[in-house]
Amino acid sequence: MTSNQTLHATAVLIGAHAVLIRGPSGSGKSRLAFDLLQAAQNSSNATLPFARLVGDDRVHVEAVGSRLLVRPAAALAGLLEVRGLGIRHLAYEPVAQVGLIVDLAASDAARLPAEMAETTSISGVILPRLTVAPGEAALPLILAWLATQPVSPSAMSPD
Repeated sequence: MTSNQTLHATAVLIGAHAVLIRGPSGSGKSRLAFDLLQAAQNSSNATLPFARLVGDDRVHVEAVGSRLLVRPAAALAGLLEVRGLGIRHLAYEPVAQVGLIVDLAASDAARLPAEMAETTSISGVILPRLTVAPGEAALPLILAWLATQPVSPSAMSPD
């Protein structure tokens, strides 16, 4: 079974999976994509071994079984808006499997997010979700999400 939809979002392939970046207009989706691409290019560690643009501003997602695939909108493939420079051409991936949803300027962002806020469903596919508060820097949160493992609530109980 497949399900298709178009989203006002940006996607960047990091390693084997894409980060799908959502948020209101002007929230920094394109900027975060560029920051991720630059971090991978300048990285000397394994946190960001590879990053490539999938699509900016508008992407198509398709649920295929338990996977969510993302593709650039055909008219925007290989294009990224860089504020202050305009639209720029970049290498891009024609399709990627989504592994993380990042919601910028999220009203439900919290210092210690509730377990139910840590996932979301798109086209019936449940994916990990990272919420970023308005004005908060998203790149360090994504790098921490990629490089660390969560602690289970039972591990926090006293001895």
